[in-house]
Amino acid sequence: MKIYKTGIDIGSTTIKLVVTDEGGNIVFKDYQRHLSNIQETLLSLMRSAEKQLGDISFGAMITGSGGLSISDWIGIPFIQEVVAVSDAIDHIIPQTDVAIEIGGEDAKIIYIAGGLEQRMNGICAGGTGSFIDQMASLLQTDAMGLNELAKQHKVIYPIAARCGVFAKSDIQPLINEGASKADLAVSIFHAVVNQTISGLACGKPIKGRVAFLGGPLHFLTELKARFVDVLDLKPDEIIDTENSHLFAALGAAFSSKEDKLFTFDKLIANLEGKKHITMEITRLEPLFKDRADYDAFRERHSRAVVGKGSLAEYKGNVFLGIDSGSTTSKLALIGEDGSLLYSFYAG
Repeated sequence: MKIYKTGIDIGSTTIKLVVTDEGGNIVFKDYQRHLSNIQETLLSLMRSAEKQLGDISFGAMITGSGGLSISDWIGIPFIQEVVAVSDAIDHIIPQTDVAIEIGGEDAKIIYIAGGLEQRMNGICAGGTGSFIDQMASLLQTDAMGLNELAKQHKVIYPIAARCGVFAKSDIQPLINEGASKADLAVSIFHAVVNQTISGLACGKPIKGRVAFLGGPLHFLTELKARFVDVLDLKPDEIIDTENSHLFAALGAAFSSKEDKLFTFDKLIANLEGKKHITMEITRLEPLFKDRADYDAFRERHSRAVVGKGSLAEYKGNVFLGIDSGSTTSKLALIGEDGSLLYSFYAG
């Protein structure tokens, strides 16, 4: 009986499913955005795999930010995604010195030459696929539209990538000044490159043969071109590999064991149950336990209000406060007694 291997990568924005045969060849692969509907998307992928391959037996492992909860539920072992990517690199592109992976809401740099060192930013989505999607919406397009625009660029502007709010505060004035969408698009990609290198490399050189992995770097050629340009990579230093957007899933498949086998029929039956799959997020208690608690909060805070006065009738010294934020400007004028005489708020 043939024993296959299956890897499932449940990320923050996409699900990837890969099945390999005994020789490590891919016999099924798919990549879909789950739009926060993990259960239905994973069911769809598994049904497609079963339709193509039949009810085969396979070893399996799950990885990704959303993989731990489903791993506990249906009993498929979990592997940390940086480890999974490293395993895929060892199997497919062992000549790699450094690997850069951009995901939906995280980024990774894996140093291999000179000793394995793995770095990952999973805390902030700045400089990741979600950041690119958010910036693309400012230009009234999507990530692929941004990629096409960037091909026509002439100028690169400095744009912050650490936070979407800061990036918007950089981009909006450029839009108002008439900067071309092509130049803004390439500037967004350039900002992602700077964020990845400064935030993860932290001064450690990225040199030698570099592999580019993950959905954004697989589908967005201009983002990859920005990395190549900034890192000053020569053609023989760039590792182009097929299925680079599936490496975490491939690593999960390669790492799976044959001591416990699964079938799509059984997994589909489990997934069709009433249990709800959630991302691995520690949730806080509700702010208010009931309506009475909320009403008490409102009543308590309604006592602390700023007294207001009439600017036209006021006599005496006044004090002006200005708050110029990233997206809005606020102004308050108060009297000597602390009364609010005038206020202004605008975006």
